[in-house]
Amino acid sequence: MKNIKYYIGILITLAVASTSCQDDDVSVGDIIAPTGVTITAEILGVDAANPNGDGSGLVNFTATANNEITYQFNFGDGKTGVAPSGEITHRFTNTGINKYTVVVNAVGTGGQTSSASVEVEVYSSFTDTEAENLLAGELVGDSKTWYWAADLPVHVGLGPVEDDYGNGEFAYEAWWNGIQPFDEEKYCMYSGEFVFTRTDNGLTFEQTVGPAFVPGAYADAIGVDGDVCHDETVATTMFGVKNVSFLPSTSKAALEGSYNDEPYRGTSFEISDGGFMGWYVGASTYDIISVTEDMLQVRIIQTGNGFAWYQIFTSSKPSEESEAFESVYDNLVWSDEFDTPGAPDATKWTYDYGAGGWGNGELQTYTDNAENVTIEDGFLKITAKADGAGGYTSTRLKSQDLNEFTYGRVEVRAKLPAAQGTWPAIWMLGANIDTVGWPACGEIDIMEQTGQDKNETSGALHFTGNSGGNAVTQGISNATSTTEFHNYTVEWTATVIKLLVDDTVFLTFENTPDSAFNADFFMILNVAMGGSLGGTVDPSFTEDTMEIDYVRVYQ
Repeated sequence: MKNIKYYIGILITLAVASTSCQDDDVSVGDIIAPTGVTITAEILGVDAANPNGDGSGLVNFTATANNEITYQFNFGDGKTGVAPSGEITHRFTNTGINKYTVVVNAVGTGGQTSSASVEVEVYSSFTDTEAENLLAGELVGDSKTWYWAADLPVHVGLGPVEDDYGNGEFAYEAWWNGIQPFDEEKYCMYSGEFVFTRTDNGLTFEQTVGPAFVPGAYADAIGVDGDVCHDETVATTMFGVKNVSFLPSTSKAALEGSYNDEPYRGTSFEISDGGFMGWYVGASTYDIISVTEDMLQVRIIQTGNGFAWYQIFTSSKPSEESEAFESVYDNLVWSDEFDTPGAPDATKWTYDYGAGGWGNGELQTYTDNAENVTIEDGFLKITAKADGAGGYTSTRLKSQDLNEFTYGRVEVRAKLPAAQGTWPAIWMLGANIDTVGWPACGEIDIMEQTGQDKNETSGALHFTGNSGGNAVTQGISNATSTTEFHNYTVEWTATVIKLLVDDTVFLTFENTPDSAFNADFFMILNVAMGGSLGGTVDPSFTEDTMEIDYVRVYQ
């Protein structure tokens, strides 16, 4: 349970001691120092019922001067700000009654400055002791090191700041959520180490190891290469000990949204002096989505207010060493070993027929002809053939209305066609497709292979909001896919879906009660030609075959 307390009122004694290091115009050529510098403070929430303010710790400051270009503020709590207009709002977050001397420097031509100060005594009421303890520890001197949760899928994601397309997209990574464990492009950042330490005066933060990753969306704004790691010459605020302050969340995501059907914690933390946790987007304030002893999930809005980034950290350094996969299912409930020569077993398989592109610009016509599908030598063979008239024929088998099931492990042992332009697939569709349509029915692509790269296979999940080119997808190196048999597997439970090749997990997806993946599905085996994944077909193509040793379903 969160330990968040609000105390009514702000007790502030405001003493203005306005000073200036320059009383008269000092002009040397074009160098002019500002004069007449003043600073005033206004406590938010003051009214008859709350003469000391509303308890937020917010204070509005207004500075004025002559011959100034901009104003630099030092708030006396380890934080600074710049305001060309002279108006700025600051939140004091140290709990209790604390006195601060706020200094403003009016900056003139040639960098000349004149200053004034105001003393404020602020009673700040917001605390989240539990979050502080989880981040750093309970006792003064305690510290905790956090690392990228690189072993988890979607340890980084991207979504809109406030846009809502009907499903609360402003509160989760609706735009980009396909990153898988130990992503090759992001690999350079996984060495990062981020240390929170408890002191007498609260928490400090320090990045002790690692570079800064600069996403392309921010790299353009600062004129550097994007989607690569940079050192402190680019991310100049990366290193050094910085203060951490906690404040109530004010973002739309935290106030109105939810993540995996759970509300945000309602607490934000801000790292002083431009500090950040490895992902450099010019911002330092993080909404805490959730935090536990070993997991921290946060959201940060990139400078410019156009992108919201989601990040997951762990207090246990992830290892890339993969553990042996162990299925939770061991009861074989259905299989086809393809031991009987001839046509496929009609009690287990039926067909899709015809042409029309199948929604993907595919070139083949599906048939049940023996030249396209047969069982021979203990293997199911699906053969795509050129028809001699500029077209192609093939077969698409399915278990619809014959074998449909919810949850389980499906394992298919197959060798794939090698010809350019062939698009083999082992996949599943929701059995309710005729009533709810696609993609609402859900689709699990256990194995697909493009027609242009036969050294990799991939898997994908399609559902409402993430379908077609926006599906959750991941590839895996598979150099012998066309010369050797491999096991293509889905492990499907009420809480997780995992896709594997030869017991190596390459895609993990968190299943939730409201997803499409909690109802009956049926299996599909096919070889398409051309289309969105098949691409250009080799002009000399005549025929090629996907061979399947067995299909097994365990529950």
